[in-house]
Amino acid sequence: MAVRELKFFPDPLLRQECQPVQAFDAELASLIDDLGESMYAHKGVGLAAIQIGVPLRVVVVDVDQKQGAPRLIELVNPEVLIRSPEAEEREEGCLSFPDESELVRRPASVTVKAFDRAGNPFELTGRGLLSTALQHEIDHLNGVLFVDYLSRLKRSLVVRRMKKRAKKEAAESQ
Repeated sequence: MAVRELKFFPDPLLRQECQPVQAFDAELASLIDDLGESMYAHKGVGLAAIQIGVPLRVVVVDVDQKQGAPRLIELVNPEVLIRSPEAEEREEGCLSFPDESELVRRPASVTVKAFDRAGNPFELTGRGLLSTALQHEIDHLNGVLFVDYLSRLKRSLVVRRMKKRAKKEAAESQ
C-alpha cells in the first residue's frame, strides 16, 4: 500500500471519463488499497482513482471514519440505479480542490450497483452524507466535478482561485 499524490484542478485528467475495470486481479486490489490509504492520509471521505491519475472506474468511500468507526466501502464499476426525487443541500468539498467547499444540491438518497474487489456484484443505498459521497465520487468517473453544480458566478470564483493556486505552485517549484 502507498499514499499516492493527488491531481488538483485544473488538471485536465480530472475531466476525463474513466474506463471500466476488466480484470479483478492483484493489480486492482493494490489500486484499491492505495486509494483507501491515500483517502485516509489526505483526510477525505471519498476518493476516485482518477484523482490519483488512474483513469479506471474505481472509488472508495468512508463517511463513518470521523465517528471513530472506519468502514471503507470499495466500489468497482459503480453505477447509480435510483436517485430519490427529494433533494438536499450539503456542504461539499473535494480533495482535488483544496480549501474549497460550497453548498451543492443533490438527490437525498441513491441506490448504486457495483462490484467488490473480487468481482462480486452488490447494491448499496446511501442517504445523507453517504448519498452525497457516492454521487460525488461516481461523478468523478464521468469527468464531472462538484463545481459543475454551482451557479456560474460561484463556479468562476472557485475556478479562478484554483488556477491562481496552480500558477503559484508552478512558480514556486521552478
